[in-house]
Amino acid sequence: MTDPVTLWRERAGSAVLLDGFHALKHAVRFGAEVPVAVTTDRRAALALADELAPDVRDALDVLLTEVPERTYASVVPRPHPTAVAALAVRPSREAGLRALARTPRTAPVVVLDNPRNLGNAGAVIRLAAGFGATGVVTTGTLDPWHPTVVRGGAGLHFATVVERLTVAELPSGPLFALDPEGEDIRGVKLPDDAVLAFGSERSGLSAELRARTDHLVALPMRPQVSSYNLATSVAMTLYHWSATGGAPLDS
Repeated sequence: MTDPVTLWRERAGSAVLLDGFHALKHAVRFGAEVPVAVTTDRRAALALADELAPDVRDALDVLLTEVPERTYASVVPRPHPTAVAALAVRPSREAGLRALARTPRTAPVVVLDNPRNLGNAGAVIRLAAGFGATGVVTTGTLDPWHPTVVRGGAGLHFATVVERLTVAELPSGPLFALDPEGEDIRGVKLPDDAVLAFGSERSGLSAELRARTDHLVALPMRPQVSSYNLATSVAMTLYHWSATGGAPLDS
């Protein structure tokens, strides 16, 4: 049997860091391939599984290897309070692109146009997974699989498609972009095959994405309030889609 630290160091360069119990729980629940998982306290980690994730408890029992605190700290840049970490194989880009291109879609694709904040991007992925969105696409330089984004997403990258594309490569479908000058979203029905685009936290929609947009829509907002947080805007928009006839979530 390969030493877990040796295996970790062999795989760390290409694998996805699952930082904390919840990230590992979600990744396993949604079918991620996890070659190595470590904790400083197996008993505590499995007690968490008994309490919060009994459906994956047996899988975690097999995966988790207990290591000394010093060893754990040496392989995890920012040790998590749950003292659990793992490496997962990143899903195939080709498979992700096929899923984004597949039609008809039963749920929107969320596009973050040139986002800047890693934590916000992770929160959006968590929201998209919760609403059953087809996927989350980022444009620009931010890597949506950056460890900080994965941490913010609590491992739910494995519950939806997450890719980085150019505006020209975005999936087909009617493109609805959020903009303060758009039509009040409360009067708009968002179709299941919509592409929902959100501009960056600082500068809004890029000229390239705006030029491709089919519909500008706006969230209700009190006068003199300049904007909402990006994740909040995505949450409000996905809720509007789901509340006005969006595809039902699986039970």
